[in-house]
Amino acid sequence: MARVKYRFNTPAGKAFDVVNVVVLVGVGAIAILPFLYVLAGSFATEYELTTRPFFLWPNEFTTDAYASILGSTVFVRAFITTVAVTGVGTAIQLALTALMAYPLSKIDLPGRRTIMSLVVFTMVFSAGLIPTFLIVKELGLLDTYWALILPAAINPFSLIIIKNFFQELPKELEESAKIDGANELRILRSVVMPLSKPVLATFALFYAVGIWNDYMSPLIYLNDTSKWTLQMFLRQVTAASSLTAEDLGNELPPPAQGIKFAVVMVATIPVLLAYPFLQKHFAKGMLIGSVKG
Repeated sequence: MARVKYRFNTPAGKAFDVVNVVVLVGVGAIAILPFLYVLAGSFATEYELTTRPFFLWPNEFTTDAYASILGSTVFVRAFITTVAVTGVGTAIQLALTALMAYPLSKIDLPGRRTIMSLVVFTMVFSAGLIPTFLIVKELGLLDTYWALILPAAINPFSLIIIKNFFQELPKELEESAKIDGANELRILRSVVMPLSKPVLATFALFYAVGIWNDYMSPLIYLNDTSKWTLQMFLRQVTAASSLTAEDLGNELPPPAQGIKFAVVMVATIPVLLAYPFLQKHFAKGMLIGSVKG
């Protein structure tokens, strides 16, 4: 350790530290500056948005854009729909992934290698958009919220990581539960799941963010505009050259530019607020299940 410390105290080591810090600060700035610009723009006046090409602090604060959004019946309906679909979809996808990962974590499962080969195959090759659409149509899921949840119910990457995590759990715990008369589902629910909180919390976040940000599925499968999610509302607002009060279900016309910035912030902030609660599980959950094959 002393030798490594001495090496980084040399001029070359100090130069490396300086370059490393500069590069990381630059990458961080590239990532955070657009977010800060959108945040500042959401509180700026229409005149400032049209006259200043870039700013991180508005000269005059206004909440007109947020008032227009929060007073919009279309936005409120889309927001509630997205929260409900995200909550139900995350629970279903995580449950189905765990139910498939648990038996695959058993070394003596018949056909385990074949099933895992098929899982890996789906990571490389997919059916494509049209076959998937036809399947969703034949199952009668078109224009229903299930079309946003079930086609991506089990992610192969998530399945493999969770399976590896289950494999690493002590077998003695399961054997003790079996001696007490517990069946496999009881063992999964009462023994395996409580011990798997880090990996489950990690992939719950992945599933939730994926559903929350999903734009293609509602665009393809939902024809009824009253069922649109927040991402479809975001598309409608940002793609329109101008919005009327009727478009948003408001009494007053919204700000032409400010509402675009505000709706982006409203669609982004819930995910940012959820991350700190799962952060303590994030790194552990990602790494601990990826050690073994």
